[in-house]
Amino acid sequence: MKIEINAKKRDVQGSSASRRLRRASQVPGIVYGGEAAPASIVFDHNELYQAMRKEAFHSSVLTLAVDGAKELVLLRDYQMHAYKPQILHVDFQRVDAKQKLHTKVPFHFVNADLAPGVKLSGGIVSHVMNEVEVECLPADLPEFIEVDLKDLNAGHSIHVSDLKLPKGVKPVLHTESSPVVATILAIRGGAADEAAAEAPAA
Repeated sequence: MKIEINAKKRDVQGSSASRRLRRASQVPGIVYGGEAAPASIVFDHNELYQAMRKEAFHSSVLTLAVDGAKELVLLRDYQMHAYKPQILHVDFQRVDAKQKLHTKVPFHFVNADLAPGVKLSGGIVSHVMNEVEVECLPADLPEFIEVDLKDLNAGHSIHVSDLKLPKGVKPVLHTESSPVVATILAIRGGAADEAAAEAPAA
């Protein structure tokens, strides 16, 4: 999915200037990285807010058009109002199409209702991780990584090393062992109930 967001150069600086922009339904921001100098920019709040409601906006390489000049960026940070649906500030990092990047990608869990640990044993799926940091070229960055639970039994887990990652994408692990992504928690008494059900047949 190609996502483009528009911005304008911001000449005024400081907290008072930022407050004036917010009152005018605009969002101050900054774009940095690469060979160019950091640039202060400003967005239309409604356009940015609607774009940020999409999951892909947070994990995709975006096209940022600043006064018509386009460049590839990643959303790196943002601040929200404590209780209002208002974006206060955004940070974007420039992306070089030829250099690998590190960023987090969300998981999409599928087929939980088909998992033997749920369907046969009445277990409960526990999502231990909701995203993973990956390394890849910008063109290879996926919007999400699918985690298929259809073969998972009660008391068993899926690790990062078990995932089928897209070509050119590899996980960035900060430990020697492969972390658990999801597990099915066995309900107490479930094993005993299964044994009792099988006893007459035996």
